[in-house]
Amino acid sequence: MQHTIPLFPLSQGVFPDGMLPLQIFEVRYLDLIKRCHQQQLPFGIAWIKQGSEVQVPGEVPALHSLGCLAHIREMEQVQPNFFRIVCQGGLRFELHDVQAGPFGVWQGSVSYLAQDEEVEVPSALQSFADRLGKVIAKAQQQGVIDRLPIFPPYQLDQCGWVANRYAEAMPLSPAIKLQLLGELDPLKRLEAVTQFSE
Repeated sequence: MQHTIPLFPLSQGVFPDGMLPLQIFEVRYLDLIKRCHQQQLPFGIAWIKQGSEVQVPGEVPALHSLGCLAHIREMEQVQPNFFRIVCQGGLRFELHDVQAGPFGVWQGSVSYLAQDEEVEVPSALQSFADRLGKVIAKAQQQGVIDRLPIFPPYQLDQCGWVANRYAEAMPLSPAIKLQLLGELDPLKRLEAVTQFSE
């Protein structure tokens, strides 16, 4: 089943449950973000294949076929035409078609991918979950957990959640991050992440 959603193209997107801070100043997005915040609706983060994040007259950005919903968790209006928002990644989607929409906001025809199944971290990969757990525990002890770009709950026993947090934080190319985003098997995604971290 396909849905039409507003798109926010970025050079690097977000993973499910991931944290994405954005500064909104383009006219076309101010209305979108205000509306999404008021109506508690998500929008789609699409990864740019070719083109610019900022609107260029007459240019249609080429977008990758994978993306992720973004839900607004915090919003601050710094100035009348400048918002700071913090989003949380939601469902992944496949992007089938892109059309111009109101105010120059691209509209995507998408179908959603299933949420990760619950797959516990195997003992062979437990050290990676433990390492992430230590970072979270240290931030909690130091009283700076709100500065850590990770939303609770901390699902340190789940392959998908742990893999996604590593995939966001590691200095990987957008192509590799997209490959990880599109991996439907949470265990395979975590195994891939551990290989990239060696």
